[in-house]
Amino acid sequence: MNKYDGLYIFVGSVKDEALDKQIEKATVEITRLNGNVIDSTVLGRKTFAHRMKKKDSGVYVKVRFELEPDKVKALIARYHLTGDVFRVQILAVDEKREAILESQAKARKAREEAKAAAEAENAAQTAATSAVQDEPVATEENV
Repeated sequence: MNKYDGLYIFVGSVKDEALDKQIEKATVEITRLNGNVIDSTVLGRKTFAHRMKKKDSGVYVKVRFELEPDKVKALIARYHLTGDVFRVQILAVDEKREAILESQAKARKAREEAKAAAEAENAAQTAATSAVQDEPVATEENV
């Protein structure tokens, strides 16, 4: 099975409960074709650049799933028959690119953590030196 990212657009006055039902119906089509849904993310409502089929906006949802390559066309055909999905775009996930992006994200996180640790250490040193400077110095007059 190959991994795919599907970008789904649902239109209408989609409330949270109705949106969940529409997403469920869309993902059921994947499981009917012996696929596995890995993750789904609601990207939010967006306004279209121009009106499509008398609609101005839609709710975008990204779904990552696994499916046999020869069943992708059948999946798209099923979505065209149902009225729940306004538009769908399915792209194959490039595993090598995903691995590179993941390693870059880990490296970026490590750099950010190292920078935060260095800033915390500098702040601690600054606080320590200012505390030493604020202490009264013992002189012959004070003793």
